[in-house]
Amino acid sequence: MPQLAGLRIVIVNWRDPWHPSAGGAEQYAWQMAVGLLARGARVWYLTARAPGQSRSESRDGVQLVRTGSRWTVYPRVLGWLARHRRDFDAAIDCQNGIPFFTPWVLPRRVPVLCVVHHVHDAQFGVHFSPVVAGVGRLLEGPVARWTYRRHACVAVSRSTVAAMRDRLRWTGPIHVVPNGLAPDCGERPGPAAAGTSTVLAGGPVPNVAVVTWVGRLVAHKRVERVLDIAQRLGDAAVIEVIGRGPAAVPLSAQITARGLTDRVRLRGFLPEVAKRTVVADSLLHLNTSQGEGWGLCVLEAAALGVPTVAYDVDGLRDAVRDGETGWLVRADQRIEDVAERAVKELADPVRRAEIAAACRAWAGQFDWDSSVDRMAGLVLAAVRGRDGGDGDGRERPEGRERRDRVAADD
Repeated sequence: MPQLAGLRIVIVNWRDPWHPSAGGAEQYAWQMAVGLLARGARVWYLTARAPGQSRSESRDGVQLVRTGSRWTVYPRVLGWLARHRRDFDAAIDCQNGIPFFTPWVLPRRVPVLCVVHHVHDAQFGVHFSPVVAGVGRLLEGPVARWTYRRHACVAVSRSTVAAMRDRLRWTGPIHVVPNGLAPDCGERPGPAAAGTSTVLAGGPVPNVAVVTWVGRLVAHKRVERVLDIAQRLGDAAVIEVIGRGPAAVPLSAQITARGLTDRVRLRGFLPEVAKRTVVADSLLHLNTSQGEGWGLCVLEAAALGVPTVAYDVDGLRDAVRDGETGWLVRADQRIEDVAERAVKELADPVRRAEIAAACRAWAGQFDWDSSVDRMAGLVLAAVRGRDGGDGDGRERPEGRERRDRVAADD
């Protein structure tokens, strides 16, 4: 375990885990924060401020500083860092579409690790007008590539590395530090959580498979595609949609318009134990996103022995082992066809048990402790003026064997 011995580290992320729009990127950043603190660092977490959140507080020993909203967080963060530019030994700059460009205001001696979950180029066009999307691609591509040319980069999957090389033309070192799981993530909640089960929440539905979808209800997650799956599966399944976001209202309207109120249930936000209970009781998990850095919800479902049907896109092709821990939907396939085939395959108890075991074995290779160790080693190497490895996920021989099993989909 690398010891950081009082190093002052600032982590900059768009949101914190308590923001109403928080997702997997926030969990990743927070796990890094508390993990680096446990290894001796002093850690600040600099982020946006949602309505009702305090401007600053200490959580688990990490100092939270909140400033700005969705758009103003970028200039305000840079302003705050400019005022405190000599207070830090290293920075972790998390890119959520575009990075924070922290090297613009930090002293040249302060190394910055730019964390990229996935390349957003196509997603800008989903969320914004052509002009704004063009600006986003410019900032994510040429401007970020120039800004971080002297700094190392961290990606959460090999898909992200490939996308950065191919679509962003990133030339600097890129190290893979994957997502992890909490030690209890694979534990099935006990009887105390029974009241959160699907059957009790929606009324008894005998002989019907439960299928879950977990995530933020935003445009690029394409949650509306579960409606086609629901129609294809018919009375054989109920789809539980867990999460919140701006797509919830139009999705609810579509469910009603298509007569699927008994087949698709919007559960909204569920606390962690309740969410885990619903997923653990399900036959299959769905991910309809057009691209992820990794897909943490896929790994969490796998830890509970539940396979995933997802598109064969960046990140998800790393998180799902096709035919072993789930099924990937190719470009010439429809997700409703693949989901129907998966449900039929899982109807065989022997095959279901085989897939569940493979899911748990795959998820068991990932833990936050190992990922934080990797990040801590990169921070320490950067502070000491070394590169921390060979980049693109390759490490020095002593750490290579296990991490190759984890970071590579071989």
